Amino acid sequence: MALIHVCVALALLLSVDAAAANDQPRREIRFAVAAHFSPFQSRNLQGDLVGLNIELGNALCVQLNVRCTWVDQVLVEDFRALEARQFDAIMGIAPTSKRQRFVSFTDNLYPFTTRLVARKTSGLKPTAKSLKGKRVGVLLGSNREAFAKSHWAHKGVIIKSFWLNEELVRSLVAGEIDATLQGTVEIRKALLDTAEGQDFDFLGPAVSADLLGDGVAIAVRKPDTTLRNELNRALEQLMHNGEYQRIIQPYHLGGMPAGL
Repeated sequence: MALIHVCVALALLLSVDAAAANDQPRREIRFAVAAHFSPFQSRNLQGDLVGLNIELGNALCVQLNVRCTWVDQVLVEDFRALEARQFDAIMGIAPTSKRQRFVSFTDNLYPFTTRLVARKTSGLKPTAKSLKGKRVGVLLGSNREAFAKSHWAHKGVIIKSFWLNEELVRSLVAGEIDATLQGTVEIRKALLDTAEGQDFDFLGPAVSADLLGDGVAIAVRKPDTTLRNELNRALEQLMHNGEYQRIIQPYHLGGMPAGL
């Protein structure tokens, strides 16, 4: 009987310790990124992570008084690794309805616009009819790739996926592909604002679709409402104290996040 009482007491003690551990203040946020989407997240010549999403993530951690740990991933949409708790959140991902089936999202960090880019003289438009038989480059694992394969590929548009934007741009300039579907900020930096980009431009209107989304947010596990709310609160505080504007201004996003 005495042994039973000891076991019960020990079990209660362990459960109290576990509950106390869960109540401990958060000390770290592990953000996952795929570091090949300049200027949002990439590595500089020294191998350090740089870009808008990195700056915003670090600022959110400072606001929450926690340590930021960055986990470099091969693919952006690695929800299995998120569920396996290999990290706490995925930084910089469009909150499309398809993705919302698997994860929860914070408020938008900033707006995101998708455009078709091709030679000015090509006369191409961002429609399956105009692009039929043409080769359109997209970044591997991006929501633009998902959109192009879902909406255009079965209508005769040839979709070419690239691991790095630098490779995609070289193929576009060399004429190996006819156009690219890109976010406006990343393609400006990679091509349009450079000397070799003078013959290229945005053609047709912005492309809007559920698979593309209209902003960038942070993905967290569905049950982790506490972390999502903490990040939303920290983002709002960054916007109110001016730090948010200081960070995004050099990236020329052209607007504030929707819904904030």
